[in-house]
Amino acid sequence: MKRLSFCLFLLSLPLAAQQYKMAVIGMVHSHFWGHLPTMLKGEQVQLAGIAEPNPELVAEAKRRGASAVPFYADYRKMLDEVKPDLVWAFVENNRHLEIVEACAPRKINVIFEKPLAATYKEAVEIRKLAQQHDIRVMTNYQMAWWPANYAAYAAAKAGDVGQVWRLHGIVGHGGPGSQGVTNKYFFEWLTDPVKNGAGALMDFGCYNALWSLWYLGRPESVYAQVNHLRPETFPKVEDNATLVLHYKNGVGIYEGSWDLPRGFQDLEVFGLKGSLYMQNGKVELRQGKETRDLPLEPLPPERTEPIAYMVSCMRGHKPVEGLTALDINVQVVEIIDAAKQSVKTGRAVPLK
Repeated sequence: MKRLSFCLFLLSLPLAAQQYKMAVIGMVHSHFWGHLPTMLKGEQVQLAGIAEPNPELVAEAKRRGASAVPFYADYRKMLDEVKPDLVWAFVENNRHLEIVEACAPRKINVIFEKPLAATYKEAVEIRKLAQQHDIRVMTNYQMAWWPANYAAYAAAKAGDVGQVWRLHGIVGHGGPGSQGVTNKYFFEWLTDPVKNGAGALMDFGCYNALWSLWYLGRPESVYAQVNHLRPETFPKVEDNATLVLHYKNGVGIYEGSWDLPRGFQDLEVFGLKGSLYMQNGKVELRQGKETRDLPLEPLPPERTEPIAYMVSCMRGHKPVEGLTALDINVQVVEIIDAAKQSVKTGRAVPLK
C-alpha cells in the first residue's frame, strides 16, 4: 500500500521534475523544515527518499506532508536503493565529509547548508573527492538568492562608490533556541564545538568570510576575538565573535552574534566616493548627506533557490559558481580556521 501511494505521488509530479531524483540525508538542521515545502512540490526534482534515524523527526516530517516519501534509517541503503542524482544533507557540519565520501563514488551531487565543513582540512578533502569523482558540491546560504546582494555587488563593481576598500558586516540574531521537536536537536549540535566547528564564530562568521572573499578576495591575515556572554545558555561555545580581515589595500570588519536584539544580515561596502548598505530587499547608495535606494532586478528563475540552481547546473553540464561554489567555500572555512587559531593565540594569523 505504501509503495502504491508513493507511485501515485510520483505520477502526480510535473514531467520536468521526474528527470532527476533527490534524496535528503538528515533532518537535524532546522533549515530543512523551511525547504521541505519546495521539495514536496516537486517542480524541479522528485523527492525520492529521506534518511533519518530519529523517530521524532521522521514523525514531524510526515506530519508536515512527507508521508508518501520513503524513509530510511540507513542513508547508505537509501543511496543504493533510490539511486538519487542529488542529495541535500541537513546534518552536523563535522559529518559533511562523511556524506561526500558516500556520495562522490556513487556520482551523486551534493548540497550542504553553510558552511562547507567544520574544519579546513575536511573542506579540502571534500574538494578533492568532488574533483576526483566529477560531482558538484554546493554550499547553500540564504543571501545567495537575494536580488539585493547582487544589486550591491554590481554597483560596487561598476564603480558607483569608487575603489572599494572597506567592508563592515553584521550577521546574527538572539541565538539558537532549544524548544520544540525541530529545534532541540539543532540546538544540541549547533552549540557543540566539534559538531559545529565553533559557536557564533562559525555559524555567522562564514557569511562574513564569504562576503569578504567575494568583494576583496583572499585576505593577507585574520584576527578574531570572541565573547562568552551567556555561558548558562551556551556553556561550550562562544556566542559573539568579531573578525578583522586585513588586505594590502583594504580591510573587512565583521560581527557574528547570538546576542543581538533582532535579526541582522547586513553589509556595508565602503569606497573612496561613498558606500552601499545592503539588507535583504534593500540597497542604499550613500554619498555624503544623500541616500537613495537602488532598483532591485528579479533574479533569473534558476537563481532564486538552491534546487533550481543545482538542477540548472546539472542539466547544462556546468559547475556551481558564485557564492555557493566549492572553491570559495573552501576558502571560507580556511578563514574561520585561522580565526579560531587567532582566538587561541591572541594574534593575527597570516594566510600562507
